[in-house]
Amino acid sequence: MSIAPGEIAALAAIAFLGSVVFGITGFGAALVTIPLATHLVSLPFALALYVLMDLANAFRIGFENPKLAVRREWTRLVPTIVLGTVAGVTLLVNLPRQAATLALGIFVVAFALYSLTRHPDDGLRLGRRWAYVAGFAGGVTSTLFGAGGPPYAMYLSQRGLSKEQYRATLGFATLTSISLRTAAFVATGTLLDARVWLYAAAVVPAGLLGLWAARPLFRRISREALMRAVALMLLASGASLTLRALTAAT
Repeated sequence: MSIAPGEIAALAAIAFLGSVVFGITGFGAALVTIPLATHLVSLPFALALYVLMDLANAFRIGFENPKLAVRREWTRLVPTIVLGTVAGVTLLVNLPRQAATLALGIFVVAFALYSLTRHPDDGLRLGRRWAYVAGFAGGVTSTLFGAGGPPYAMYLSQRGLSKEQYRATLGFATLTSISLRTAAFVATGTLLDARVWLYAAAVVPAGLLGLWAARPLFRRISREALMRAVALMLLASGASLTLRALTAAT
């Protein structure tokens, strides 16, 4: 089993950065960690490695203020999160590596463009049935790309919740999604690689340190400014992944 200390250090630094974003916004860690990590390791390895960090972070944030979560919103999301997770893991197992990388690149670019062009106060309100669409989409993207948060965030942000209710409900949805993703990776054997657990010994603590660092930053940096900076970084990262996949395919 080959071990690269420099690679581990780089993956731990990526974990710290992703957790800072997660600590401030309530989602989005995988949108930072997975695209950056796949420049160093394979997509399945990155997904398995960072699901352990995501799970630790989700437990930390998900039970921060559980009483503020709007349970009816969460229970509407859960059934289709389960269905989406099954669909996502099926795609992950069967997609060729270049196709998965290309899909990830396109997904990241699309989300970055959405983040850069959306208007938070546009007055849009989504009906409750959109929860089923958001749940399924989040289950698929959580398992396939490690990023279930965006569909949940898009839906919940248009349901008229207070900032506190939004963060707590999103935390529950994210925790559910990541727990199901972890179980799926165990079932498929993706998490049975000893090298994943060895690397996780550095990545998980770095992620928890990132959550701790996010606390004072939350008070100093506006969520909008951070999301814009993250979106620009994602745009560059997603474009790079897309180009790499297209180049490898030709």
